Amino acid sequence: MLGFLIRLLPFWVREPLLIVIGSVLGVRIMYLAVTDHDGVAAGLGTVFLVFTAIRVHGVIRALRARRNPSPAASGDGTVANGAAQTQPHAQASSQTQAQPSAAAQPRATSQTQTQTHTQVQAAPGVRSGPGAPKKDHNAWGQAVAALAIFGALGAALWLAPRFAPSGDNTPQPASCPDETHEELPKPFKKKPKPVTGDELCKAVNRPYLAELLGTPGEKATTASSSNNTGPLTDGKVALPETEVGFDTYTVNVSATYNDLSIDQYVKLMKFGNESDVKTLKVRGRSAVLSSDHTMKLEINLGGDGGSGGPVQQGPLARTLSVALDHDDRGGYCEITVWSESGALPNDSALLGIAEKVLPKIPERTGR
Repeated sequence: MLGFLIRLLPFWVREPLLIVIGSVLGVRIMYLAVTDHDGVAAGLGTVFLVFTAIRVHGVIRALRARRNPSPAASGDGTVANGAAQTQPHAQASSQTQAQPSAAAQPRATSQTQTQTHTQVQAAPGVRSGPGAPKKDHNAWGQAVAALAIFGALGAALWLAPRFAPSGDNTPQPASCPDETHEELPKPFKKKPKPVTGDELCKAVNRPYLAELLGTPGEKATTASSSNNTGPLTDGKVALPETEVGFDTYTVNVSATYNDLSIDQYVKLMKFGNESDVKTLKVRGRSAVLSSDHTMKLEINLGGDGGSGGPVQQGPLARTLSVALDHDDRGGYCEITVWSESGALPNDSALLGIAEKVLPKIPERTGR
């Protein structure tokens, strides 16, 4: 049905329409073929582009024919009229010369005139009088109007997928909570201002995180952040943190704005006989890698008063602690990774996360 309606359109409307549709679909399909590495789509896009090129060639030939019309193809009928008039004139002359006298053959002359008049009326393209020529349609105007209308239609088809709601049921990655209207505690209002939990979340919850953890196909299932203060500090030490969970690993990033340096932190670890401790430099700052078990707390939400069991030892976690400034004058950022299975990624994953997150945390200046 659609093809029948298109064939009913005038040439200077139909051809621009097919050119616009073919070019829009061809370019769009080729773009999807390149991004998805789809050979079948690339072949289909090529077919549309070749179809469009053929249509463009036909329109160019038609425009050239209109600018330089041949005598045989002239639409005003001038050449055909001259030929039609010459033929009966020649016939009339020959018939008149064959007769000895116009007076002797009045009936023959009358028949000759009648025959000449009939032949002139039957000649194709002959006009009986000097009437005004038939008004021609403006081909360029039709072409421009068609291109404008169907160009807008093509643009709408091209941009529609970007603004239309997606019908894909694929689960989307968890996004960071909106904390723009949350009242910040006093320590977060000091200058220089500490980083907030929302800023940490936006720095951590990025597509590169799953790749750094060695699980590029996973998407974040949970994302949370908070603007807490350090325990036993009377609410004077800012302790923002964020936690992003995947099916395999969970990542926690926090920043502690106290006076404890990394050098002092390492001494405390050695005093506590902790193992698997490794000091290093990250972006020119003092840092330390350590391992420790997380804590597991079960809470019963049933009808027995919401009691829970004792705190248990959770899976092993790997932590990278980095000073908040190059001089290690106090305060540190901690990046901790663990999994329910107990497996841990390579230390290079924590170093990669630190390389991405630390530039988002303003370096702590002298106090």
